[in-house]
Amino acid sequence: MTLEVSTPALLFPAISLLFLSYTNRFLHLSALIRNLHSDWLAQHNDLLQAQIINLRRRLTLIRTMQLFGAVSLFFCVMAMLSVIAGHHLLAVLTFLSALIMMALSLACLIYEVWISGGALRILLNAVETESNGV
Repeated sequence: MTLEVSTPALLFPAISLLFLSYTNRFLHLSALIRNLHSDWLAQHNDLLQAQIINLRRRLTLIRTMQLFGAVSLFFCVMAMLSVIAGHHLLAVLTFLSALIMMALSLACLIYEVWISGGALRILLNAVETESNGV
């Protein structure tokens, strides 16, 4: 397999867009958690605590997504440097590693999106329970 310097460079726009998306998700969840924490301190509501637990899992996933994305970007740079230096086997291996890290990052994203409705489901379940109890 021949690897040119432009091949790993193709991942740069995708990685930067993913980081923008990950950062927006992180900032939104951080603000939401701060609000829920303030509400929980005032009310000590178990419903709020369940939402905070769900959001904690999501924040951990977002940090993991960012870590895998950063490592993917690092391996892309290493692959490009290896191509320039003429170390083609190393270039292929580091580019393969970059692709694997990107796949792991995307897998975390898929799981985070899957559980992202968890806080809303908690609220919907509470509404259904309250409306059935009335």
